[in-house]
Amino acid sequence: MKMTLKTWFIFFIATIALGGCNTPTEEEAVMQAREEAIMVFEEDTPIESNTELDDTALYISNKMEVQNADKNNLILEDGNQTYILFNNPIEDQFSELNYHAAETNQALILESFQDNEKFGYIRVLPDEEEGYELQVGVGGVKITTYTSKENLSDDAEEMMKMAKYYALNQS
Repeated sequence: MKMTLKTWFIFFIATIALGGCNTPTEEEAVMQAREEAIMVFEEDTPIESNTELDDTALYISNKMEVQNADKNNLILEDGNQTYILFNNPIEDQFSELNYHAAETNQALILESFQDNEKFGYIRVLPDEEEGYELQVGVGGVKITTYTSKENLSDDAEEMMKMAKYYALNQS
């Protein structure tokens, strides 16, 4: 079967149009990130440590490497993406301090959740470019990164795992 130039052109346009259907809208991406963060937050199965740093057991996403660490901060990297984990040791896992500090009118979402063990939240802000600032927290622990719309959900999941582990195991 011979394809004409017109047939190839129609096939090409249809492929591009259908490929675009898989890209979530901003609202869908933010809601997916929210759902992932809540799912991890509410999960009863304990998160196991997979890293030891200065005799302290931690959970860090397998994609990330520790670039710098001190008593209250971890700077992690995954390729060109940087994640900053901040722990306020005076705040317990029920602290709302970071959540209230995260309040802003520019947030696409700022939502909190709580159970009998901890208080958590997720915040997504548009950044000056085409990405997003994502921040999740549990008690006195917060993690912040800049990410893309396509990675919001995966980053929210991994960041909530780290924040939850750190908040429940470092106090």
